[in-house]
Amino acid sequence: MNTPARLTLLCAALALAACGQSPQTAPEAAPEPAAPPPPQADAAAPPSADSPHEAFLDRLRSHCGQAYAGRIVANQPPQPDDAFEGKALVMHVRECGQTEVKVPFHVGDDHSRTWVLTRTATGLRLKHDHRHEDGSDDAVTMYGGDTAAPGTPQRQEFPVDAESVAMFEREGLTASVTNTWAMEIEPGQRFLYELSRPGGRLFQVEFDLATPVDLPPTPWGHAELVAPQSAR
Repeated sequence: MNTPARLTLLCAALALAACGQSPQTAPEAAPEPAAPPPPQADAAAPPSADSPHEAFLDRLRSHCGQAYAGRIVANQPPQPDDAFEGKALVMHVRECGQTEVKVPFHVGDDHSRTWVLTRTATGLRLKHDHRHEDGSDDAVTMYGGDTAAPGTPQRQEFPVDAESVAMFEREGLTASVTNTWAMEIEPGQRFLYELSRPGGRLFQVEFDLATPVDLPPTPWGHAELVAPQSAR
C-alpha cells in the first residue's frame, strides 16, 4: 500500500477513536451547607434578678421577722360598721422564701388575714388568705391578682383576677369585682397597703417601718414558727 493510502486509513482510524470517547462532564458543585435553625426563645425564662418585681420583694424581705404598727390614712367613702376603724393594725413580715413572702395583717383581735406575695414567671401575685379562728378557710379567701405592669421597686399594683371575680360574684360581693390592690415600700420608713375601685373607693393603711413592735400572735390556721425569722 502506498503512503497516501496509508495516511488516509490512519486518519480515518483516529477519527473513529475520537468519536467513541465520552465527552467529559463538569464536576458537580458541592452542596451548600444547610442554614442553622433559628434560635428558639425560652418558653419559661427565669425571672430577672434585677427586675422591679424582684427588687420589691427584696425590700420586703429586708424586714423579715419584724412587725410594725399601722394607721388608716385614707378610707373614702366612709364605710358603715368599718372593721378597721379604731382597731390596732399590725403587719408581720413572718415567712420569707425565695419565691413567696407571707405577711399576716392583724386587726385588733382578728388574726384571720395574711397577705401572700408570690413570684411568678411574669411578675408578682398577691393573694389574701382568710381563715376562721379554728383554722378553716373563710368562704372568701385566696382572692387577689397578678401584676399587669413592671411597676417599680417601691410600688406594685394587682388588678383583680378572673378567679377572684367569680368568687365575689358567687358571694354577692359585686362591688369588689373591680378591685385593684397596691403595695408600696420604702425600707426603714413606710409600707402602704391600698385598695381602690374606679367608683372612688380608696382604702390605705400605712405602717411605720422605722419602729418595730412586739410580734403578734400566730395567724389563724398557720403553724407556729420554731423561731422568728430575722431580717437578712
